[in-house]
Amino acid sequence: MIHLLPIALKSAWNRRYTLGLTLIAIALSVTLLLGIERLRQDARDSFADAVSGTDLVVGARSSPMQLLLYAVFHLGEASNNLSWQSAQRLAAHPAVAWTIPISLGDSHRGFPVLGTTPAYFEHFHYGDKQPLRLARGKPFSSLFDVVLGAEVADRLGYKLGDRLTLAHGMAHEDEHEPGHAEHGDKPFTVVGLLARTGTPVDRTVHIGLEAMEAIHLDWQGGAPIPGFAIPPELVKKFDLAPKAVSAVLVGLKSRAEVFAMQRYLADYRDEPLMAVLPGVALAELWALMAVAERALLAISALVLVVSFAGLVAVVLAGLGERRRELAILRSVGARPRDLFALLALEGGAVTLAGALLGTLLLTVLTAVLGPWLEARYGLVLRLALPTMSELQLLAWVIAAGTLASLLPGYRAYRLSLADGLTPRV
Repeated sequence: MIHLLPIALKSAWNRRYTLGLTLIAIALSVTLLLGIERLRQDARDSFADAVSGTDLVVGARSSPMQLLLYAVFHLGEASNNLSWQSAQRLAAHPAVAWTIPISLGDSHRGFPVLGTTPAYFEHFHYGDKQPLRLARGKPFSSLFDVVLGAEVADRLGYKLGDRLTLAHGMAHEDEHEPGHAEHGDKPFTVVGLLARTGTPVDRTVHIGLEAMEAIHLDWQGGAPIPGFAIPPELVKKFDLAPKAVSAVLVGLKSRAEVFAMQRYLADYRDEPLMAVLPGVALAELWALMAVAERALLAISALVLVVSFAGLVAVVLAGLGERRRELAILRSVGARPRDLFALLALEGGAVTLAGALLGTLLLTVLTAVLGPWLEARYGLVLRLALPTMSELQLLAWVIAAGTLASLLPGYRAYRLSLADGLTPRV
């Protein structure tokens, strides 16, 4: 087999333009396959890293998925709210170390607004229990202060000291649509910009719970009260304690208490509540997207199959032109199995080169496009060595390419010496 390698390389070099196109097709297919696998893994990691260090997410009784979506990912709306009295009672429970109440429902140019307390910046963690970090500025302290996630600031071009207004409900990026309900009489000042996290925090506008109450003092039933308006300088004269919140993130003094606290909240008498474990709910939510995962991998695998079909077609088409070459090899002592090995070796070499080139191309694209994808779409692609699953995919690719090359090898094996030396009429 080793003595055939120089012959295979020289033969491939003579057909370098044709095989080069096939090599590029395989490389692009490998890039697509590994890219989808890496994107899938990184998306799963980012999904799982959206919140960490939080033992329970508590809200009004509904679907666990719905609670997780609006409490962690700020998607959708709560079917019901949790009363502020229950939130305070939960915070005072002996097993609870800290709580982060959150209130949702408003937006700013398509980005959700999160009303919370300063405890959010102290206790909320993501990834491997990483705390939130301010790139510039400070947490909100005055009533109409606002802290922006990294993507909000980057997409909308905000800096410290800028003023903005919020909109009632989820609005599109053009928040000045005719008839759109806006809290235009109570502007906020940007006092802090959060560092990028790769989580929904980046797409969130953060204000205090009291500010959330203040902008709704002169509203009723989701609309401003006609002929009645409270100017910003007078809102502090009113009671700004929240009446209800969307959910509460809970950290316990001991993880061993998590199931006891879950039962306590399930049996809570004052109102129907529900507590979910973020890790378990995240795993169940991700499982719902398993079909999409498999579909993406299937598409990339089909592209790879097409590339291998092209490789087989190119080699088979070239056999007609190489009959005399193969016949001469037979005449100087090459056995049929040597010809079989020669063609298989060529196909395997092209597949191996395509796999290596595809891996290199993926690394370059990750380095070049990774920051843009993170800034534009919040997709964090990590520049790292191939994982075990990626190496397994590469092994399957090389094995499949080598197996695909057996068909041209078998065809060469069947060519006889007489057939190769007999001129065609």
